[in-house]
Amino acid sequence: MKQVEVQIMGQGYLLGCPEGGEARLQAAVDRVDEAMCKIRDAGKIKARDRIAVLSALNLAFELTERTAAPATDSPDTQAQLQSLLERLDKVLSDDGQLL
Repeated sequence: MKQVEVQIMGQGYLLGCPEGGEARLQAAVDRVDEAMCKIRDAGKIKARDRIAVLSALNLAFELTERTAAPATDSPDTQAQLQSLLERLDKVLSDDGQLL
């Protein structure tokens, strides 16, 4: 396990990270840092632990919202579904070879 130093709300942390997972870890760190700084910058809460808990709750709520209702109506999803349907039609009408 690799050790990666990151900054969240101006404080350094040394985190364990599996090999090859650095980009995903940094994306998660960036998201947590953004969520915590947003709460801090609102000015109503000053305690780091309370900011962390509220950020965690906000991120967890956002995650449950995304998993509860799949975004099948987004343009990217619609385009992917259309492409898959077209490939399936071609396979069924041709020789059975996927592209």
